[in-house]
Amino acid sequence: MTGDDPREERGPEFEFDSDSDLEDEGEGEDERAGLRTDGGAAGADDVALDPWGSSTVSDYRKLFEEFGIEEFDDVLPEVPHPHYLMRRGVIFGQRDYRPVVEALQNDEPAAVLSGFMPTGDPHIGHKLVFDEIIWHQQQGADAYALIADLEANSARGMSWEEIDEHARSYLLSLLALGFDPEDGDLYRQSTNREVQDLAFDLGAEANFSEFQAIYGFDGETDVSHMQSVVTQMADILYPQLEEPKPTVIPVGPDQDPHVRLARDLAERMRFFKVSTAYASFELDDEERDLVARFHEELDPADFNDDQLRCVHVAETLEETPLAELEIDAEVLDSVLTKLNEAGMEPLRPRIRFSDRRATEDAFDALIDAIDGEKRVYENHIDAFDIDRADAEELAREIEVDNGGYGFQPPSSIYHRFMTGLTGGKMSSSVPASHISLLDDPEDGYDKVKSATTGGRETAEEQREKGGKADECPVYELYAYLLAGDDDEFAKRVYDECVGGERLCGDCKEQAAQLMKEFLAEHQEKRAEVEELLEQADIELESPRRR
Repeated sequence: MTGDDPREERGPEFEFDSDSDLEDEGEGEDERAGLRTDGGAAGADDVALDPWGSSTVSDYRKLFEEFGIEEFDDVLPEVPHPHYLMRRGVIFGQRDYRPVVEALQNDEPAAVLSGFMPTGDPHIGHKLVFDEIIWHQQQGADAYALIADLEANSARGMSWEEIDEHARSYLLSLLALGFDPEDGDLYRQSTNREVQDLAFDLGAEANFSEFQAIYGFDGETDVSHMQSVVTQMADILYPQLEEPKPTVIPVGPDQDPHVRLARDLAERMRFFKVSTAYASFELDDEERDLVARFHEELDPADFNDDQLRCVHVAETLEETPLAELEIDAEVLDSVLTKLNEAGMEPLRPRIRFSDRRATEDAFDALIDAIDGEKRVYENHIDAFDIDRADAEELAREIEVDNGGYGFQPPSSIYHRFMTGLTGGKMSSSVPASHISLLDDPEDGYDKVKSATTGGRETAEEQREKGGKADECPVYELYAYLLAGDDDEFAKRVYDECVGGERLCGDCKEQAAQLMKEFLAEHQEKRAEVEELLEQADIELESPRRR
C-alpha cells in the first residue's frame, strides 16, 4: 500500500505515447488510510524524458532527484479550492508553482496555457489537461489553449487536412468541458503572428548544440522540427506578451524538457540579471556561498579593523583546512585569487544588476531609478539600500518601460500517466488501450468491461486478500474521471477493493455504466457547443491547405 509521498511507488511500469506538444495522459497512485484516492503507481528505476518518442517515466522518484521537479504537496495547502486531480495526487509535481498560487489567492494576474498536437482523436488522457486549463480559468487565471499544428506537420508529418479535422475535435471537447472562449484565448501556431515573431526572437538565444543535448537532434533532423521547438517556447511565454505575470503550463513529465528550456530562455531574454554580491568582482554560486558564510562568521574587530575586507577573508580561508570548508580545491583557489587581488576592498553585501542584454537607455534609466548608495560599473550596477525582491521588481519595471519583455520564468505542474485499459501503456495507436471522447457510448462500455484489472485469480481469493487497486486500470478510471469531484466515492471504491468487499465484475460493470453515461453526456455537449466554436476567434481551416 502506498503512502502520502508520491515518490513511494509500486506496481507495473508505465509507458506512454506522447500525443500532444505540451501535454499527455496522467497517472496516479492510491492510498487506503489517507484522503487520497488517486489510481495506480509505477515501480521501476529508469527515467527518460522525450517529448516526441515512446520514452518511459517509470519511477516518479527520479523526477524529483534528477530533474528538480518538486512535490505538489509542498504547495497544495495554499491552493484555493484545489481540483480533485490535485487533492488525489494525480497532479503530483510542480516547478515554481507558488507564484501562480499566490496570484490566484490575491486576485492578481496569472495565466495558464497548454497545447494539443492534433494527431488523433481526443481521449480520456487529454481530458486531464482540459480540466486543468478550465480549473485555472475558473480560479481567475487568463486561459490559453493552442493547437500545435506546426509541430504536428513537422514532427509527425500530418497533412493540413488531417490537422484541421483533429483540431476541431479537440476544441469541441475543450468547450464542452467548460472552457469559456469569451474569457480565454484559443489559437493555432501557424496563424498566430505574435507567436511566430516571438519565436524568432527566442531563436536568437538558442543554438543547435543545445537542441542536440536536450532533444537528441542530429544532422538528419529537419530544420522545421527544430523551428517547431522554438515555436513551443514562444507558446509557453505568449501569455506574458502584454504583461509579465505568473504562468503555469500543465504537462505530463515527458514534456519537462520543453519547460526547462523555456525557463532558461525567459531568463536569457531579460535585460538585467539580479543577484547578490559581496565585492566589485564576480563570484559563481559556490564561491558566493563560501564568501557569504565567512562574511557572517567573521568579526572585523578580530583583524583590528572597523570593516571586514577581502584580504581578511582570504587570510582566514588560507588557515582553514580544506575538509572543514567542504568545497573543491579548485573553488578555494579561485576564491582566494579573487579575494587577494581585491586586497583591502571592503566586503559588503549588495544587490547586483548585471547588464545581460539591456539597451543603453534602459541601463541609464535603471541607474536613475535606484535610490540610495550605488556603484556604477561598465556592465553592472551595485546597490546597497534595496532588498532582492524590490530589486527584481524594479529591474522588470525598467525593462518593460524600455521595450523589453520582462518575462517571469514559467511554472509547471505535472500529472501522472494513465495506464492503458489493456494493462500496458495507453496508446492512441491501440484502440483497446484507451477510450476516445468520440467513442460510441456502447463501445466505451465494452472497452471498460474488457479492461484488465488488479483483481485476484478467483473471487474467493479476492475476498480473502483484497484486490490490488494500486495496479488496476479500472480503478484509475474512477480516480481520474468517473468519481468526478466526489472524493468519498473514489475512496470507497478503493477501500472496498483492497478490503475484498468489491469484486472485479461488479466494479467493472459500475465503471462501464458511468463511462457510458459520461461519453453520452460529453458528446451531447459537444453538439451544443458547435455554434460556440464557429463564433470563436480561431481559424478552423488552415490557410496552408492546398
